[in-house]
Amino acid sequence: MTRAKQVPKRRLRLGIVGGGRPGSIGPTHRRAALMDGHWDVVAGAFSRNPEVGRATGRDWLMDEDRIYTDYQSMAESEARRPDRIDAVTICTYNTTHYEIAAAFLDRGFHVICDKPLTTTAENAADLAQRARKANVIFALTHAFSACPMVRQAREMIAAGELGKIRSVATEFVSEYQADAPSSGDWQNNPELCGPLGAVANCGTHVFHLLEYVTGLKVNELSADLASLVPGHRLDDHATLHLRFDNGARGFLWNTTIAPGNENGLSIRVFGSKGGLEWWQEHPNHMRYTPINGTTQILTRGGPKASPAAQAVTRVPSGHPEGYLEAFANLYTEVAAAIIAREHGPTSTAKPPFPTVDDGVRGVAFMLATLQSSRDSSRFVALEDFIL
Repeated sequence: MTRAKQVPKRRLRLGIVGGGRPGSIGPTHRRAALMDGHWDVVAGAFSRNPEVGRATGRDWLMDEDRIYTDYQSMAESEARRPDRIDAVTICTYNTTHYEIAAAFLDRGFHVICDKPLTTTAENAADLAQRARKANVIFALTHAFSACPMVRQAREMIAAGELGKIRSVATEFVSEYQADAPSSGDWQNNPELCGPLGAVANCGTHVFHLLEYVTGLKVNELSADLASLVPGHRLDDHATLHLRFDNGARGFLWNTTIAPGNENGLSIRVFGSKGGLEWWQEHPNHMRYTPINGTTQILTRGGPKASPAAQAVTRVPSGHPEGYLEAFANLYTEVAAAIIAREHGPTSTAKPPFPTVDDGVRGVAFMLATLQSSRDSSRFVALEDFIL
């Protein structure tokens, strides 16, 4: 690994809320946190079912007194311990993020939260305010932003290699809801997922990625949402037109009902000097085409890898590197930010990982999408949903 990061004098202590067996997201967070040796996972409230929570904690070889039955007792107990956790990861249902994050923020814990931040603008603004008041790190796990070639694309665009950005096309196309809905599909349940389905759970990833890579902000959007599979209570298909703050235009397609597509996240950015194209399922390569030039395939760890890409590159080029490593990059960057904050003045520079402010914009994106679709796809300003 070529990264040069501040190494803590001890491993940070992490707690996890949610993510119990048999789900995959809890183990994903745990593996990512442990990968670089900056964290120990020492506590958790893994499930609303106490037996599942205890079984998960035992699977992970945790001390019995740090396997909690609910997040309230976890927050209260950890706050009193001399060896309290440094941060908590929240990987629960969308509608529970706010109350859990607030409980830990109010006790001075750093927070790492899955997307979306919340399901309402009011709650999103409140969490941002609480995080600032507590002077803690609040990271959002848009892990795709930590892929090396995404960092390279961002650096190239910031350096002006594409010129003025004119057009952006993004999509997240998958098949996990293509069949008839099951009773256990929480992403089809408004009580757990909130008012949006595919847009909340996948569309927010795409929205963050396009703003992160381009450095632009979406000013307005026009959206058409649909529930196309019988029995779906929330959107499973979305098409959006985007207007950016520099005058550029964009298109976003998000569907969960496309057989043959597993995790088809991609972004294409075109400017006055050239274009870039990246696909998440092939994360180690990116197409770059200068105007009137030959298309080049840039590779992770290759001879033209940028400093930003090299900083999050772990293995030599030609070896697979992807999903778990991107999550781990975020955990390592958050660890470095926590250590820096505890041993020096608070930096005013925006960190490389997504923060609570990115989460606020993600919630505004969700709500603007919902409002536009309800109003016959008229253009809606995102600022109307940022409080």
